[in-house]
Amino acid sequence: MSTRTFAAPKVPDVLLTFWVVKLLTTGIGETGSDFMGTHSIPVAAVVGIGGFVAALRWQLRAESYHPVRYWTTVLMVAVFGTMIADGPHVLLGTPYWVDSLVYLALLCGLLAWWRSSEGTLSVHSIITSRRERFYWGTVLLTFGLGTALGDAAAIDAGLGFAWSIVIFGVTILVPLVLWRLGLPAVACFWTSYALTRPLGASVADWLAAKPSTGGLGWGTGAVTAVGLVLFAALVAYVALTHSDEEGAHAHRSRPSLDASPVPDPVVD
Repeated sequence: MSTRTFAAPKVPDVLLTFWVVKLLTTGIGETGSDFMGTHSIPVAAVVGIGGFVAALRWQLRAESYHPVRYWTTVLMVAVFGTMIADGPHVLLGTPYWVDSLVYLALLCGLLAWWRSSEGTLSVHSIITSRRERFYWGTVLLTFGLGTALGDAAAIDAGLGFAWSIVIFGVTILVPLVLWRLGLPAVACFWTSYALTRPLGASVADWLAAKPSTGGLGWGTGAVTAVGLVLFAALVAYVALTHSDEEGAHAHRSRPSLDASPVPDPVVD
């Protein structure tokens, strides 16, 4: 693959705001996709597929990181990722746990390819267009895996949304603890990244679902609208303060969750 080199990483620094906004996109992607699919399949297809392609093209053509562009792309990946995870179950009737295993295998394969090709999986190394393409492919597969995994727990295993929140809420803390104990930061980061999807989606489903199914009954439209307002506010905040740009918090005493040596880019 041909590649361009950028002056700085085209992704945000891994801080608290990163994880909060990421969780919001997972919830919005889940309920937003369900809301559109319930009311109009053509609209869902146009927004989900068309929005994903347009946002990704916008991001890949840029030469630098910008919060609005980056997080819009993540949001559209969340919507599209929900569709590709639900598609096999709806069209082929495959159990969600089978879909989870398929996406896990694909994700591991892509990460192995990325690692062998570039020598690193660190988000701090996204300074070439080739690495950026690997990055977004990985992000898409984590959304597909997380969606299927969350549905496998809530539906296939019969745990429901509330217990799924508890399970994934505890599970997502495991990589943080292991990182503190010395496990490689990159492995902990991508594990946490994948787990944000089932956690955020379970919370959104719990808020939206009818009380008869164990939810609060807000509805997918209301949950999506509230999520979008919070999402817009946080993205506006980081865009105005530049607080999530690489190096903005270089004075921190502790490294970020993905701090690791970054090899020089390999240019074709």
